[in-house]
Amino acid sequence: MSGHSKWSTIKHKKGKTDAARGKIFTKIGRELAIAVKQGGGDPLMNSKLRDVIAKAKAANMPNDNIARTIKKYEGDASAANFEEITYEGYGAAGVAFIVEALTDNRNRSAADIRHIFDKYGNGMGNSGCVAWMFDKKGQIVIEAEDRDEDETMMLALDAGAEDFASEEGYFEILTAQSDFSAVREALEAKNIPFVSAEISMIPQNRVAVDDPETAAKLLKLFDMLEDNDDVQNVYHNADLPDEE
Repeated sequence: MSGHSKWSTIKHKKGKTDAARGKIFTKIGRELAIAVKQGGGDPLMNSKLRDVIAKAKAANMPNDNIARTIKKYEGDASAANFEEITYEGYGAAGVAFIVEALTDNRNRSAADIRHIFDKYGNGMGNSGCVAWMFDKKGQIVIEAEDRDEDETMMLALDAGAEDFASEEGYFEILTAQSDFSAVREALEAKNIPFVSAEISMIPQNRVAVDDPETAAKLLKLFDMLEDNDDVQNVYHNADLPDEE
């Protein structure tokens, strides 16, 4: 089946997770807070919370941290005063970027993100300027290791996955947003660990970037956006050289 994404971004983000685990846990903690505020602290009754818990476990967030965060916001939902905001903009070579943020200060976040785009990219755009180039999908990434590809693919497809791809030691499974939880839970039931499991913005087409200097600029923009405390996720449609 056809692949929808290159693996450079996945591996790059995994490397950042290993290098900056504390910051990653803080970001996931905000997502847990929002999920608890919207649907309560019982994962059995809150599908969004179950999805965020799966994301936390894929990032190797300790179970104690997850439980403590849920208990904190379950006891005081008003403390989860974060607002979900999406920013869109451009990097070098016209590469499209989507930035998802959770913030307690909309003005600060907008100013910070705009500054990053102005300094390291080609500017922040209006809402909707690049979103049409992406599809919102469930995305699950598994390390292939010694796992049987056909068996894993059939398990995912039978559970409702739309697509399955294998490349460079990874399996990538894409689902409709509405089917993500069912597919993820079917894989979890077989004790299959995830590299990542979350709702993602998948580019419909990618911009080929062959020039190393341009690729370096794009990765710098990516890093600066991800390092911002309010930013939860960064998506782009660049097809970067493997060495980058």
